[in-house]
Amino acid sequence: MKILVIEDEANIVQVIRLYLEQAGYTLLSASDGITGLELHAREHPDLVILDLMLPALDGMEVCRRIRAWATTPILMLTARQSEEDRIEGLELGADDYLVKPFSPRELVSRVKAILRRSAISSIDSTKQPLAEQSGKGRADDGKLHFGSLVINIPARRVMVGKQQVTLTAKEFDLLVALASAPDHVFTRESLLNQVWGYTYLGDGRTVDVHIGTLRKKLEAAHAASPISYQIQTVWGVGYKFVPVISVSATPQDE
Repeated sequence: MKILVIEDEANIVQVIRLYLEQAGYTLLSASDGITGLELHAREHPDLVILDLMLPALDGMEVCRRIRAWATTPILMLTARQSEEDRIEGLELGADDYLVKPFSPRELVSRVKAILRRSAISSIDSTKQPLAEQSGKGRADDGKLHFGSLVINIPARRVMVGKQQVTLTAKEFDLLVALASAPDHVFTRESLLNQVWGYTYLGDGRTVDVHIGTLRKKLEAAHAASPISYQIQTVWGVGYKFVPVISVSATPQDE
């Protein structure tokens, strides 16, 4: 597997290269954001390790541009300690993050966990549904139907009417998890385990951030289409996907 490291500190790249090559990965590296994007487009790596503080083009913008055309898993490296910076990275589509200074062994573990989850997600997306949903929900073709919302699981594509909604890999997996079991309340911990995997070291705030961005994207796509469902917050517990006849007939979530 190829891993692209976009990092301007040569000593950090050397350490990452040493540990990842020992773990059996092929390493590509770029010292600035523009070169990193060019390498990504040309080499199609299996994972990107991305520093936030880069010359020419910062890590946030690099992440944003990668997410515009690809679902490549992204592990962010940051020297910033604030929760806001980490949340911003997750909102842009990063799959995980490490705060500098970091343990090289932990980095290798996180890389393995992300790639393992990515492989499982790809396999699961080809499986047929387990159950029918009383007139709404899964069909035999592996799609979930809720009014104008159609979730094509094998193709990993979401449509609202004739408009395609661009989701990150984690946003798509969250939507499928919730919509596959309407009215079922998922705790944040269960969603973390199901979407990110049991080895993920983050907390429930990661789920909250991704739910927030998922809602915004779906709501924007529904500007010209009626909404036939809600992703509801169950306060103190987690979230659930609720098919509804009319959103105006039910209370709005924050």
